[in-house]
Amino acid sequence: MMLLAIEQGNTNTLFAVHDGERWRAQWRTATEASRTADEYAVWLSQLLALAGLSLKDLDGCIISSVVPQSLFNLRNLSRRYLEIEPLVIGENVDLGIALRIDNPGEAGADRLVNAIGAHLSYRGDLIVIDSGTATTFDIVAADGAFEGGIIAPGINLSLQALHDAAAKLPRIAIQRPARVIGKDTVTNMQSGIFWGYIGLIEGLVARIRTEWGRPMSVIGTGGVVSLFEGATDCIDHFDPDLTLRGLLEIWRRNAHLAGQ
Repeated sequence: MMLLAIEQGNTNTLFAVHDGERWRAQWRTATEASRTADEYAVWLSQLLALAGLSLKDLDGCIISSVVPQSLFNLRNLSRRYLEIEPLVIGENVDLGIALRIDNPGEAGADRLVNAIGAHLSYRGDLIVIDSGTATTFDIVAADGAFEGGIIAPGINLSLQALHDAAAKLPRIAIQRPARVIGKDTVTNMQSGIFWGYIGLIEGLVARIRTEWGRPMSVIGTGGVVSLFEGATDCIDHFDPDLTLRGLLEIWRRNAHLAGQ
């Protein structure tokens, strides 16, 4: 089995290939809702060739997307170029977990995939922090159930808003400043963004734990969260493969739907 897993966020889209034993290759591209199936196919076929693979090698496809207007093109990519009906998270796919929230249909596909990936690897009650366009804090019970969580603006979104709304503030890169108290405009902004988000994470984790009332482990995933490694003690594990692990598990639970 050669599985193509596609995880599409608002900012980036991840394509990864699993050969039944390991992940053979992973690629990221900027999410563009207008990108057609043909454009995806040209791009993907070239990258597959660099990995010694081709579109014909792929015999399974699973898609997780939070961009509805782009899902049509990703589905067509699978149907037309792989000749496979893809599994799409949220469309009659058995996740194998309970959704203990008021409106289960509102839960983002990415958050549910992360919940499954986290429950596979970590015991007990969990807080999963994923920072992309938005920063999400997802609560996963010890039995694997998705219990809800928090959605906050992502760090890049906040940085962009600061630059756009204040004429004299420049566009800066996110990095850990040497001091908390900045001595010029750039270091002032770097401190506000970096340590401000550390404060956001630590504060919300503390409030979640207090409200939950039982011990919880904190898992950080996503490229932005990795910037905070070593800067806070409240994140117990940094796990960049959480989403792919969740997608692979969902595929295994539902492969019979795709004739595998």
